[in-house]
Amino acid sequence: MTTTSTAPVTCATQDPMLPQFAEVLRKRRETHDTFTLELAPRGQRWPFAPGQYNMLYVPGVGEVPISISGDPDRDGVLVHTTREVGAVTRAMRALEPGDMIGLRGPYGTAWPMAEGIGHDVLVIAGGIGLAPLRPALYQMLSRRHSYQRIVLLHGARTPTDILFRKELADWRGRFDLDVFVTVDRATGSWRGNVGVITDMIPKAPLSAANAIALICGPEVMIKYAARALRQRGIGLDQIYCSMERNMKCGVGLCGHCQYGPHFVCRDGAVFRYDTIEPLLSLSEI
Repeated sequence: MTTTSTAPVTCATQDPMLPQFAEVLRKRRETHDTFTLELAPRGQRWPFAPGQYNMLYVPGVGEVPISISGDPDRDGVLVHTTREVGAVTRAMRALEPGDMIGLRGPYGTAWPMAEGIGHDVLVIAGGIGLAPLRPALYQMLSRRHSYQRIVLLHGARTPTDILFRKELADWRGRFDLDVFVTVDRATGSWRGNVGVITDMIPKAPLSAANAIALICGPEVMIKYAARALRQRGIGLDQIYCSMERNMKCGVGLCGHCQYGPHFVCRDGAVFRYDTIEPLLSLSEI
């Protein structure tokens, strides 16, 4: 496979630096520190590709990049799932239905949905990394005849950190999707898998010669997952990952997210692994 995951940057607004406003339709708690906002952009459609992100702006507080975690086929509603980690996401968590939030985008490259057609697809999601991957799963499941085997590996720190628990249970009940969940540390009544997510890769039911892998999670997890995939016989050009960095502008101007020769906000956040693998071994990048 020699095609890349890059997709043209499309923006729903004429001025990519000018926020539009969206109404908060719903707020849902996912875990103790993670929540989901459903937004309705005011007066316009907001099409996006799986893997893209928006810049969300809370007036008087600041702006952060958040991957879109909803269904690309659901017109007029944007879903963002994020962890509360700073002032902006803390202010976002305080929003209630009917409140307004600034919005610009969508930005960035997309998961390689076309490249996966006719192939097995292995989705590897560490922690909140399941959120940016969920639109890809939605799209594959809505076009299920276009793909061979679809396998989801999801890892979390503890059972209480597992994202989208009800949806995972529904997916496990399907006959056309293989779902495996593991936790680093078992608590409470957990009786499922215990161990790091990379331990599940050798057991994933797929054909390595006819597969692509989509990875999102902590950078160290991405590196070890890629190593396990290579041992499984999956080439670096069959692996795609999301490298979310400290993005500020979204259009490659400010330089905050420079990663070697790349700007993650513009050239990513989804990269084919062989294009960034040499950079992962370098310090201070």
